[in-house]
Amino acid sequence: MKVAELARAAGVTAETVRHYTREGLLSPRRNPDNGYQLYGHHDLNRLRFIQRARTLGFSVREISDILDHADHGDSPCPLVRDLLAQRLPTIRQRIVELEALAERMEQALDTWQDMPDGVPDGHSLCRLIESLPEETHPLSTMPAGGCQ
Repeated sequence: MKVAELARAAGVTAETVRHYTREGLLSPRRNPDNGYQLYGHHDLNRLRFIQRARTLGFSVREISDILDHADHGDSPCPLVRDLLAQRLPTIRQRIVELEALAERMEQALDTWQDMPDGVPDGHSLCRLIESLPEETHPLSTMPAGGCQ
């Protein structure tokens, strides 16, 4: 299979296939006549595995480690369990923070619904944001975007 055929069979874009190939997760052979990368059913199964691992939040590097274990005949299952067990508390904390953020956003929208729009006047940039009490900014130590 060529890149586009593998992508279509796996339900991903050709760029996704190329990306995983560059990262070393897929190892196509080269057609000696034209230099095209050719993928087999092994690559399709591997690509489907990568997609499943991504749905669990594994990074490309972690997936590479998992595949490396499997490629060397070692069970990657203990590594998979450890990685998820380490990550789960952080994910749960992020969920709590995001729920609090969503609640603050909903409260702000409710409060702002009847407020008039203001024009910056040298003392005020946006009256909506400036109307919020200081204590509603507990994520102020977080980088822009709201998540670490």
